[in-house]
Amino acid sequence: MNNIPLTIKETQEGLKSKKFSAVELVDSYLAQIKKHNDEYNIFLTVTEELAYEKAKEIDQLGDFSNPLSGVVTSYKDIFLTKDVRTTAGSKILDSYIPQYSGTVVKKIEQAGGIMIGKLNCDAFAHGASGENSDYGATLNPWNREYVTGGSSSGSAASVAANMSLISLGSDTGGSTRQPANFCNLVGLKPTYGAISRYGVIAMSSSLDTVGSLAHTVDDIEIMYDVLKGEDGLDGNVLNARRYTLNPRPKLGIAKEYFIDGLDSEVENMILDVKKTYEKMGIEVVEISLPHTKYMVPVYYIIQPAEVSSNLGRFDGIRYGNDRNSFGEEAKRRIMLGSYVLSAGYYDAYYEKAMKVRTKIIGDFDEAFKTVDAIISPISPTPPFKLGENTKDPLKMYLEDLYTTSANIAGIPSLALPSTFSKSGLPIGFQLMGPRFSEHQLIELGKKYHQEIDYKPKTAF
Repeated sequence: MNNIPLTIKETQEGLKSKKFSAVELVDSYLAQIKKHNDEYNIFLTVTEELAYEKAKEIDQLGDFSNPLSGVVTSYKDIFLTKDVRTTAGSKILDSYIPQYSGTVVKKIEQAGGIMIGKLNCDAFAHGASGENSDYGATLNPWNREYVTGGSSSGSAASVAANMSLISLGSDTGGSTRQPANFCNLVGLKPTYGAISRYGVIAMSSSLDTVGSLAHTVDDIEIMYDVLKGEDGLDGNVLNARRYTLNPRPKLGIAKEYFIDGLDSEVENMILDVKKTYEKMGIEVVEISLPHTKYMVPVYYIIQPAEVSSNLGRFDGIRYGNDRNSFGEEAKRRIMLGSYVLSAGYYDAYYEKAMKVRTKIIGDFDEAFKTVDAIISPISPTPPFKLGENTKDPLKMYLEDLYTTSANIAGIPSLALPSTFSKSGLPIGFQLMGPRFSEHQLIELGKKYHQEIDYKPKTAF
């Protein structure tokens, strides 16, 4: 195949018209993997045999009625996949073979998706750049000297590099939206409790969500509708009613987002987004989220505390390698978490952080009384060079300034490609909305892309 389709609709129309077969699709994606993966370090495991098996089954049936029939899919390597190695980007799990698949993996398979492999990521999802994997950094397909964004680095790179059509990542503090932002993709962080995390290796249990990456908002909508809802295995998941769409939505931009450290290119992009929505007749007003300055401190108290608990299970007895195999970032977060939970410090740090978390949630609840969604940067800067922030953990953590709020508050957020920086790298923004307002965000995202005549494209 000369041209690999960039949307689910194009894929299924091509299959229905016999322009190409599912096997030929797999051929094309595998050719991209074989050509570029060694250089960009995107896939940790390629499931070639399983992909062909599923593709042949779809071709033989000739039934493309399922929402993801024939759609080639890749998974961040924290999703359990039956009989397929799952490492979480860590050498501790280098030889771990799960005996079952997670809920979202099963749902995509049942919807007709074709798994093509497991993807590189920051070890145990600890990172904003993709540089903390025990298997080496994933390079950005748009420019290999720059980071892909993390922690779902391979997930974004696989779609940007035409190695899969869609991909699943996770989002604990921005780990789907940041890579989407740096790779010119649409990324969805859903409401906490919208999608089951059964069979997802846990990082921070009160913040973790399953993220989706694709080229278009339409495809994100299809993925969300496939993945959402109760499975009886994750007690936090609800069958939420479809959010009532406001026919005349109002958007807000927090005055607290315009701070020292916000790159001028990112700031100008946000102002252009505001003008675009206003051109469409959508009102955009200034709002206040007064506890914004506490987002990163609160996140980096709660998250490491939960990390220290969740990573305590990796003792080498069940999984092979012991705790000496933890990377530097995992060790740092375990120590931070253990410290804030220790006697004499729990009240001073963890309990206080949880109280501020309640105030942050209240900020958003108050804002959503007057606006339907909030426009925000994703990262304070365009993509940065490999190694630029690795020796300064605090500087790296500040990359999460704009993304952690949605996880702390448990609300959905949609990352949208907007433009390219002076250096030719993608820059995007996010829309955040009330709990279970995913479809409202999706409609607003569609309107924006229609207005700017957005056309999806890959790095190569």
